[in-house]
Amino acid sequence: MKTQLKQKPDMSFMSLWNLSFGFFGVQIAYALQSANISRIFSTLGADPHDLSYFWILPPLMGILIQPVVGSLSDKTWCRFGRRIPYLFFGAAVSVLVMCLLPNSGSFGMAVSTAMVFGLISLMFLDTSINMAMQPFKMLVGDMVNEKQKSLAYSIQSFLCNAGSLAGYVFPFFFTLLGISNEAPEGVIPDSVIYSFYIGAVILILCVIYTTIKVKEWNPKEYAEYNGLSKPLNEEKANMLQLLVKAPKAFWTVGLVQFFCWAAFMYMWTYTNGTISDTVWGTTDVKSAAYQEAGNWVGILFAVQAVGSVLWAMVLPRFKNMKMAYAISLIIGGIGFASVPFISDKYLLFVSFILIGFAWAAMLAMPFAIITNALQGYGHMGVYLGLFNGTICVPQIVAAACGGLVLSLVGSVQANMMIVAGAFLVIGALCVGVIKTK
Repeated sequence: MKTQLKQKPDMSFMSLWNLSFGFFGVQIAYALQSANISRIFSTLGADPHDLSYFWILPPLMGILIQPVVGSLSDKTWCRFGRRIPYLFFGAAVSVLVMCLLPNSGSFGMAVSTAMVFGLISLMFLDTSINMAMQPFKMLVGDMVNEKQKSLAYSIQSFLCNAGSLAGYVFPFFFTLLGISNEAPEGVIPDSVIYSFYIGAVILILCVIYTTIKVKEWNPKEYAEYNGLSKPLNEEKANMLQLLVKAPKAFWTVGLVQFFCWAAFMYMWTYTNGTISDTVWGTTDVKSAAYQEAGNWVGILFAVQAVGSVLWAMVLPRFKNMKMAYAISLIIGGIGFASVPFISDKYLLFVSFILIGFAWAAMLAMPFAIITNALQGYGHMGVYLGLFNGTICVPQIVAAACGGLVLSLVGSVQANMMIVAGAFLVIGALCVGVIKTK
């Protein structure tokens, strides 16, 4: 039973900023993973047709962990809050694993053993990143009123992309400082290893900052602000029943999400091979040129993050949220489709800025729409955890089908960028079916 909602108060800009600041550090970790996983496993000896399979683990762990974190945190209350204990624990585990993953080829193990070690490290890294990442979305959903929610998620998008920018450029930056970008066969270069180390330090510092600055509502206050008859820690929630009762927007936004996240899964998986081939003219993963291309992929992803930061400041100015969402995805699709036809590494900046427009919309729009639609439903953590399935499932499907799709497009990794562009355009067309409050 629902009761009359108590109006959530307006928050100052700094309060909104503090609410999401830890996301900056979490996103550095996520960016390092996104930009370097294909590079790491290719260096260890993975076949290009098998690369997408290594990407199944991250979304698989996300779909398993995030609903559980959401459900448990809905019912948790301690002196540190409801969501914050989970993000702090997730961040602490991430720090440990970030020191292990890039060393997969450095312990003298056989190739197969090194890959298994890398996979286990990747599984724990993504599990812990998911545990740290999801509470930030829940905090905004919990504490920010509908009037400020687009601004709050835009701030989160800004911090997310600023963190991505830092994470993406670290290997390139450390190479400029003289740290080796080459290593013996099967060993990850020091430029990548040091990037993970520094990212781990920044991650834990940012999360500590959020832990100190944010004071969450207790269950009674949460119930009053969300129109619930009793605090969530006194209610029993069945995930399947909640899923059946989910608003229509939950499913229609999920349809758009499917095509968007499949597109970005192919970007993360095949950009390294694409740029190495189209710009450096090599597909030899043992060559110095391949590692140089890997550094440049980090720069391109950083350019994408810059485009996202800039576009995130434009998005709140649109009066029609759905139109902003669709336009952003179409622009991103054009960016993807242009990549295979550009051989100048600097001209690729234009493509990745356009891709960044789509990324900014993907980070802000779905959660603004969903949390508004869930107003008065309660169980925000569970619902956002379940909604994460619309991010994870398309990545799992895309990764599982990646080798087949690559074969269908001539086993040319650059052609996967065109596939990604087509997916974003289809996603933009599906925005029309979303019904918003």
